[in-house]
Amino acid sequence: MNIAMQKVHGSENDFFLIDETQLERPFTDQEIEDLRICLCNRETGLLDGADGLLLVEKATKSESLAKMRVINSDGSEASMCGNGLRTVARYLAEKHDKKSFTVETMFADLKVQQADTIAENIATYQVEISPVHFETDSIPMKSNKDKIIDEIIPDLSSTLRFSVVAVPNPHLITFVDHQMLMSEEFERIAIYVNEENPIFPDGVNVSFVEILGENQLFVRTFERGVGFTNACGTAMCASSLMYALLYSGEFGETITVKNIGGMVKTVVHKEYNESYWIELIGNATVTHRLTGSLLDFIKGQFGKINIEETIEQAEYIAFLDTIKE
Repeated sequence: MNIAMQKVHGSENDFFLIDETQLERPFTDQEIEDLRICLCNRETGLLDGADGLLLVEKATKSESLAKMRVINSDGSEASMCGNGLRTVARYLAEKHDKKSFTVETMFADLKVQQADTIAENIATYQVEISPVHFETDSIPMKSNKDKIIDEIIPDLSSTLRFSVVAVPNPHLITFVDHQMLMSEEFERIAIYVNEENPIFPDGVNVSFVEILGENQLFVRTFERGVGFTNACGTAMCASSLMYALLYSGEFGETITVKNIGGMVKTVVHKEYNESYWIELIGNATVTHRLTGSLLDFIKGQFGKINIEETIEQAEYIAFLDTIKE
């Protein structure tokens, strides 16, 4: 079976995107596992590996244009991925010649649309991040409290104050100075809560957030199932939500969020029923287009695969140079 795929990234959170609806048949679970192992490994994978796979499938529960599945590099399946959703939105927009539609994800049908570009020659898409839950049961988190908002968790740190929120991926967030942002303490806490531990039985994404100025953040994330990543879309949204709740007190304003892989814009919305949702606006970059047989991809016979590199990464690197401080 011949397949086509794209190497894509949002804020350099990179993936192999595969449209299963274009294949003779959907992948088996074993084929997905084999592709994940062979393609995503950072040392031996194709094009230096990736953070995971994005699978485009037929919508099953809604009238959405398609369904997105996210397979992390460790084989776990994420409920959502904001950076990945932007690239899927672009793929579907170009495939169906549509500018606005919804995409089915594990827990919700999310609105996506083409957006004003964040920089010249940078394809930019805006996606909805929801639903939002604060209940510790939704994370899940073992706690005698229903919610954890700006509190010390003694098992993690005696000084850092954490908040826990699902968007719908689970996130553990703390606001820190720059030294702590880049510290070994961050790595210690992140690894602890993503190995066997008494607090987060399924692990959790961990973000340390530095406030750069009014409505300006820098977010560094240890992503569950991936490790330290250049960016995590839902983490940047969760961090923006907690910033609005704890620091700015304002909703509906544009927040600039920098990350190791670039920069995005977010807008936190508060509804009349006290619920929240977030807009995530950023690049949707295609670095390579690839075609070959499924067997060659699975067996790592990359020399037999046709690889076409685009000019988009060079344009993205030029954009990064403009936002460096």
